[in-house]
Amino acid sequence: MADPTTADAGPHRHDSRVAILFGGVYRVRVVTVDEAVAITECRMVLEGLCAAKAAVAASDEQLVELTDIGTAMTKAVADGEPLTYSDLNHELHVRIREFSDQRTAQQLLERLNAQLVRHRFQLALRPGRPQHSLNEHLTMIEAIRARRDPQAAETAVRAHLTSVIDALRG
Repeated sequence: MADPTTADAGPHRHDSRVAILFGGVYRVRVVTVDEAVAITECRMVLEGLCAAKAAVAASDEQLVELTDIGTAMTKAVADGEPLTYSDLNHELHVRIREFSDQRTAQQLLERLNAQLVRHRFQLALRPGRPQHSLNEHLTMIEAIRARRDPQAAETAVRAHLTSVIDALRG
């Protein structure tokens, strides 16, 4: 059986192949750009909710962790390390979800994000994209950490994911 994580996208270079494990058997399906946009629109609502809740619920230690991730993201961009940046980007979103303590949203987002892995890496490798999204991520961190403002945190996440949608379409 072919490794589904390395399946060739062939003529569907803007599509993504998703490997889903069902009863020990991998099923691979293509996630089109339109589907990726629709999934990201759903993420926008759920991640906005999580950011708003994290702004209120996160401990001081957790807020320091967000700041540290932001610092590492800034270094990764400065050092020209897009894959490191992509990993940190993912980690930031995971931490915000965890700090929200909104279990249902976390589970839904895990399912949605599993379908976007290829698109995530494609965006990370797009010239200029990490630099662009870095400021959006730092704004998210600032709204959660310094301001502890749920509305600003949700707005920052929505602005970031709107930018992701624009990049997916571009």
